[in-house]
Amino acid sequence: MNASYTKFLFFTGKGGVGKTSLACATSIKLVDEGKKVLLISTDPASNLEDVLGYNVQDKITPHKDLSNLFTININPDSAADEYRVRALAPIKNVVSNQEYNKIKEGLSGACTTEIASFDEFSRFITGEGNPESFDHVIFDTAPTGHTIRLLELPAAWDSYLEENPQGASCIGPSTALKSSKERYKKVMDSLRDEKQTTIFLVSRPETSTLKEAARTNAELTALGLSNQKLLINGVYDAIDKTDKLGIKIEEIAKKEMTAMPEVLKSLEKSEYPLLPYNVLGLEKLRSLFDKDLQKTIISREISVDAEAVFSLSNLHELVDSLEGEGNSGLIMTMGKGGVGKTIVAASVAVMLAKRGHNVLLTTTDPAAHVKDFINQLSELPANLTVERIDPKVETKVYTDKIFEQKSKNISEEAKKLLAEDLKSPCNEEVAVFHAFSKAINKAKRQFVVMDTAPTGHTLLLLDTTGKYHKEILKTTNISPDRITTPYMSLQDNKFAKILLISLPETTPMREAEALQNDLKRAGIVPYGWVINQCLSAVKGIKDPLLKKRASNEGAIIKNIKENLTKRTYLIPFLPDEKLLPAILSIYENDTALILKK
Repeated sequence: MNASYTKFLFFTGKGGVGKTSLACATSIKLVDEGKKVLLISTDPASNLEDVLGYNVQDKITPHKDLSNLFTININPDSAADEYRVRALAPIKNVVSNQEYNKIKEGLSGACTTEIASFDEFSRFITGEGNPESFDHVIFDTAPTGHTIRLLELPAAWDSYLEENPQGASCIGPSTALKSSKERYKKVMDSLRDEKQTTIFLVSRPETSTLKEAARTNAELTALGLSNQKLLINGVYDAIDKTDKLGIKIEEIAKKEMTAMPEVLKSLEKSEYPLLPYNVLGLEKLRSLFDKDLQKTIISREISVDAEAVFSLSNLHELVDSLEGEGNSGLIMTMGKGGVGKTIVAASVAVMLAKRGHNVLLTTTDPAAHVKDFINQLSELPANLTVERIDPKVETKVYTDKIFEQKSKNISEEAKKLLAEDLKSPCNEEVAVFHAFSKAINKAKRQFVVMDTAPTGHTLLLLDTTGKYHKEILKTTNISPDRITTPYMSLQDNKFAKILLISLPETTPMREAEALQNDLKRAGIVPYGWVINQCLSAVKGIKDPLLKKRASNEGAIIKNIKENLTKRTYLIPFLPDEKLLPAILSIYENDTALILKK
């Protein structure tokens, strides 16, 4: 990484790529160089405390061993709760209870949390939140382009929502914002100034996270945040050159790096190796920038020869379980980006179809990865149908309709805010749910496997509007107590089986746990968890670095199995470009795995 650092440093990227480790390591490097540093985390599942090895609080606190390192953990959920209270206060006695509940749930989405967090930490950019001067202010996680665009719109500063409760949902009235219009202008000027701000796009050497980095690059560049650098974390270099698994992992990673989006190739790039140890504590954090220290720790860590064996079910047993409850029903794979939702959905669908069941495999994946996986098969089972719901098309139809309804009799500035608000991820989820609710009805007669599903927030939002109930009751003579809406279907755990997908790593596990809690809030209990890409399920690993990483998975898998779900299923790490045939083949030859009952 370049030795010259700007004052404000933002680390952004998908969950589990190593943002926190690199943000902390950079902070310590600068402190070791004599700089005074403030490190701020806005991650709701922050593990800043684990990484730095001391109590990180919700106020600025010096590190116990480094007097020039200061930290603060801004809890986005707490910030969002306070924000909602401020946003809802002006309308509490103005609208009906039903409308109030609808607006309240509308303010529960991801974009509201982003706005609240940005509102909270913007004062650290202006210096108003800092009791003393810092040479560098480092942010673990950065605001999205959607959030920045919303804050730029002048209509965000009027009383639009107070006067139009049917209007924008995720930003709320201007009274909810602590910061002033002038402060936000100062913040935006700082973010766009390449002498003041650097955005670090953190990725792994794999297609999905590189695509996410490219999307973020384009979104932020369009907003004038052009000083960006690419950090590739977890670059693997086999220690044992006779390990077939290790050599294959190297080959695939190099191929994916070569095929990275062109826009990323023009950025200044730094690479960091895959390590056999968790980067926790000052010594290991320093090792990210110190090759000699890295070698010392690696030598120490891999001298401990451990192989983890887990008593877990595999994907074959998951399909046995699903099949055992009938020959129809809804199966959904859910989880954060990059954990393997699509490959699990495709595998389950094909396995069910091969057993003679009629199966519909449908996806809302904008990159259409399900088609890529399905095309890896030489032939499809005749009773498997593959469809795709296009989120962009569905969202445009939905938002055009909403904009037409809500934009009557409002100012041009208010229309701009409404148009931007309708771009939020929450509205896309609602739009897609409208589309695949049709597929839910098919699950009464056959298996329907859905890749990517709505969050609990989306389901609650739909429920509070009562939209489906009203529409159905208008067009049918059936008694209300005999009607089952799509939302009600998802709450029926005999009909709908929600599978949470995770990797055997801390961040993906925590994100899946948060999603599970979100679903439970909506009255939906996931059927089970699928842990993807487990090195600890592969026999015969010789490379000491991979063996050590496999043993590190033990604590994660144990926590998931014992504390988070009643059913845990495991997929081994498979270094194969044709992943779907590889997964299907392992259940014809279980000797390749350490899957013990």
